[in-house]
Amino acid sequence: MSDEQFRSYIKGRGRERPPVGSDPALVEAVAEIEVEDTFLRAVDEGRRRISRRLIPLIATGLVGGIDVGTGVLALLLVENATHSMLLGGIAFSVGFIALALARSELFTEDFLIPVSTVIARQAKVRGLVRLWVGTLAGNLAGGWLFTWLIIVGFPELSGQAVESGSYYVHLGITMKAFALAVIGGAVITLMTWMQHGSESAASKIIPAITAAFLLAAGQLNHTIVNSLLMFTALHTSNATFGYLQWAETAGWAALGNVVGGVGLVTLLRIVQVPHAVKAERENPAPGVVRGDDRESELPEDLD
Repeated sequence: MSDEQFRSYIKGRGRERPPVGSDPALVEAVAEIEVEDTFLRAVDEGRRRISRRLIPLIATGLVGGIDVGTGVLALLLVENATHSMLLGGIAFSVGFIALALARSELFTEDFLIPVSTVIARQAKVRGLVRLWVGTLAGNLAGGWLFTWLIIVGFPELSGQAVESGSYYVHLGITMKAFALAVIGGAVITLMTWMQHGSESAASKIIPAITAAFLLAAGQLNHTIVNSLLMFTALHTSNATFGYLQWAETAGWAALGNVVGGVGLVTLLRIVQVPHAVKAERENPAPGVVRGDDRESELPEDLD
């Protein structure tokens, strides 16, 4: 087929071919439409999360910890019966399916959605910090209570609980533990990104199962998951560690989770669509104050 014939063929199909170097802000054919749509959904959802009152904020964190606790129960039951981490990882997905369908939240899920809102300058950094602290506190409190119920209700799981919880303490404050935490943060944030790419139930359940399997079967260092497993061990009174070691382990994991979630997923996804970020900054949603002292983590050269 000659060049002229090819051009006639394309024209006949009603398809315009954008020139090289086209601006995605002006030419839809070269724009990352799916990424832009996901970013805009994240900005809108982030505004809602950051604007929550204190009691709903804590309550959402509490139910998030309880939902993950159901996954911990499933994991302990299956691993105790089969001694298989792979099967335990599949069972653990129960908790993340509950998270997705029940509209509860984990601290680490907030590495994407409200961060996008802050980068779009439609919320303040202090609001993001308030959301993180409140959700984390709620997750831990709800998880602590539910794991206590697990050990009281299923005392036969005590041995497995001590084994599973002790693993994270034995990792120590090491580069291996940090690397596993970075991966864990990236996995959970990628799950959140995929779930906001569509409104269908399948788009929420499949990423939830995938992320839960990787976290549990791979024993990734996720600050909420490892905390709940350590809580189950502590509730047995047979753990070889205490709450101080739990706090050190969970804190190190949280730092790695932030690096992996925000650094490896959120910022890289957002810089795919700098024009969309600029548009959100210049044309915020109704009621959003413009020109205030909000901070942004996006490089200024994207303006």
